[in-house]
Amino acid sequence: MHAITIPEPGGPDALVWAEVPDPVPGEGEVLVEVVAGAVNRADVLQRQGFYNPPPGASPYPGLECSGRITEIGPGVTGWSVGDEVCALLAGGGYAEKVAVPVGQLLPVPDGIDLTVAAALPEVTSTVWSNVFMVAHLRPGETLLVHGGSSGIGTMAIQLAKAVGARVAVTAGGPEKLARCAELGADILIDYREQDFVEELLKATDGAGADVILDIVGAKYLDRNVKALAVSGRLAIIGLQGGVKGELNLGVLLNKRAAVTATSLRGRPLAEKAVIVAAVREHVWPLIGSGVVRPVVDRTLPMSDAAEAHRVLESSAHIGKVLLRTPAA
Repeated sequence: MHAITIPEPGGPDALVWAEVPDPVPGEGEVLVEVVAGAVNRADVLQRQGFYNPPPGASPYPGLECSGRITEIGPGVTGWSVGDEVCALLAGGGYAEKVAVPVGQLLPVPDGIDLTVAAALPEVTSTVWSNVFMVAHLRPGETLLVHGGSSGIGTMAIQLAKAVGARVAVTAGGPEKLARCAELGADILIDYREQDFVEELLKATDGAGADVILDIVGAKYLDRNVKALAVSGRLAIIGLQGGVKGELNLGVLLNKRAAVTATSLRGRPLAEKAVIVAAVREHVWPLIGSGVVRPVVDRTLPMSDAAEAHRVLESSAHIGKVLLRTPAA
């Protein structure tokens, strides 16, 4: 098969479409012929040499894919050769084939094209696990999403609205904010021109956000805590703004607030399976009914992964960027 390899860490041109050995499904795994994979910020970090796959995972980038099962490994039940699926991965989505633990498989939702389904596993698992399983967003509460026009952001807006929450977003520029509004965002903040703490407090009569989903990290830590409501929950899922920041514990104590930080890739298989099962139970019906839809900016040939990374790093996209294999 062919896969995107990284002979040496570096810029987008470090990604090389090369012939590599076929994977073999192990105990509790299936082999998926990949139709499409999606591009995530973690893939950029891996390409740069900063985010290696966990032990035992595929060495190739790609944290999600869609395709068809071509082989069933030992101990697998409930799935058959030919099933169309999408999957959460620890690596290997930028390839023509990938071995997937059965607990990380999802059926393609009703009404979703097989290629487009590659845009779903990572964002739905990340948003559902952080916003709902950890931060427990409830109907009537306010969610602030940083990077509202990103893949994570576009999914978070829709899921929060689907459960009856109010949604505030930050994004860069009128075009991205307009797209967030189309998806249901209520409070639109241009982080390039406006102070998100000031704008959020103004829009909520001083109350702040009950839950904040943050991809920035250290740069926003102090301001995020100031933007939290009493009993608010800050969920940090990215470090685009650095890894070290100062936190005023007095403000946190006075607000009786909580700060959590999670990652998905390195979790044990059992934990991932619990998250994927929750996504299938709670999110898949919303997608199947059309209440929630994946947002795809563009789809490129997988051999063009370098260009896809350039798009992601330029932040010129809205939603997800996909890579399709020759099997698509």
